[in-house]
Amino acid sequence: MEPRNFDGDADRPRSAGAKQTGRVLVIGPYLRVRAGSADAQSESHVQRDAEARLDEAAGLARAIDLVIADAIIAPISQIRPATYIGKGKVEEIAALAKSLDVELVVMDCALAPIQQRNLEKELHAKVLDRTGLILEIFGRRAKTKEGSLQVELAHLNYQRSRLVRSWTHLERQRGGFGFMGGPGETQIEADRRLIQERITKLESELKKVQATRRLHRAGRQRVPYRVVALVGYTNAGKSTLFNRLTRADVQAADMLFATLDPTLRALNLPHGGKAMLSDTVGFISNLPTQLVAAFRATLEEVLEADVILHVRDISHEDAEAQQSDVDAVLRQLGINPDDSGRIIEVWNKIDRYDVQQREELLNIAARRPEDHPAMLVSAVSGEGIDVLLAAIEERLAAKRTTLDLSIDAADGAGISWLHRNSEVLAKELHDGRFDMTVRVDETKRDIVVNRFDAVPHLSAP
Repeated sequence: MEPRNFDGDADRPRSAGAKQTGRVLVIGPYLRVRAGSADAQSESHVQRDAEARLDEAAGLARAIDLVIADAIIAPISQIRPATYIGKGKVEEIAALAKSLDVELVVMDCALAPIQQRNLEKELHAKVLDRTGLILEIFGRRAKTKEGSLQVELAHLNYQRSRLVRSWTHLERQRGGFGFMGGPGETQIEADRRLIQERITKLESELKKVQATRRLHRAGRQRVPYRVVALVGYTNAGKSTLFNRLTRADVQAADMLFATLDPTLRALNLPHGGKAMLSDTVGFISNLPTQLVAAFRATLEEVLEADVILHVRDISHEDAEAQQSDVDAVLRQLGINPDDSGRIIEVWNKIDRYDVQQREELLNIAARRPEDHPAMLVSAVSGEGIDVLLAAIEERLAAKRTTLDLSIDAADGAGISWLHRNSEVLAKELHDGRFDMTVRVDETKRDIVVNRFDAVPHLSAP
């Protein structure tokens, strides 16, 4: 559905049709950014197209099978403390919601509890803000126990501040000791206490999840397999790329947040080496802070990754703004998005360009600094995948040292240690000794050199 602008008293056609249940009205209450303002002048601020933002909000609603009755842009000059938008717009939206017979109004913004409650009273419909909508999607998509725990934790933290006095008839009328005791625990206080108890339990269970993940990472380091993590804006094609690189069958769909639970698969590198590829949850603009906190156990895979592939839908009209949003989340996690030694930028979906457009894109990529290259790929057709794999292997090798050594064939413990703690590239038996070429992390280089009298390999692969 084409989004339409809804500004003040402007006349606009009303949608007509038979009544339908489950219909939703999507409102984009976006602040006008005046020329010369701090936001407009900020170099780090990337303006997002209002229609693209509204289309994304409608996509979020469709992701949980809601029927979009209408999608409206409602530009505002300032945020109102009571209802977020002005009184006139509230009245016009209320009339529109009534005429469309909608049951739910989605506000593409973060609403305070009081704003949400006031809007529900004025619009006579259930109101859901952007955070609540994303939480609903995550609640439906979580499949693993870990994902369910993280979603429930985020949902409870969000819900805790939105409890209303719905059951005053259940209040204990007197509490404490003696006749001067004040009112007892109200139902809302009991609900908050129960929610807090559940949050505490979930946090305890998630600590166990984090401990388990640390053990798994320690095991991979002993093998040792390096970890490559995919990050990017939701629907940038991460899961399709994941399937292409690993020949896996992870769900990939043209839908926001099609993949939620983290997945690890083996990645075969061009010269025979192996790494572990991790597919993570997609990022999105204004990602709820509750989700960043709750999904920290999952996102630790990104923190520990040796190489991070920032997958971008380069064909999207808001590609630059999406990049800024992903960079902001990476910074929240303590990762420098400008770390060229660790992050590879992947421009995906080049199959959507014709020959001339693709040539222009290649020229743009060629003009980038050498230490910040862009890998142009199509996860659908496989174009550019070989070049990307070579770049991944090069980055992984740069973080490790290749050594030559000779070890007595009778030293079974030493040979076993090398297989556990290094990547054995070559191994030949000569006169009762193994001549080996191994690749080790910088942290273990000195151990190998001192214990096995190893020397740097002259032509490291």
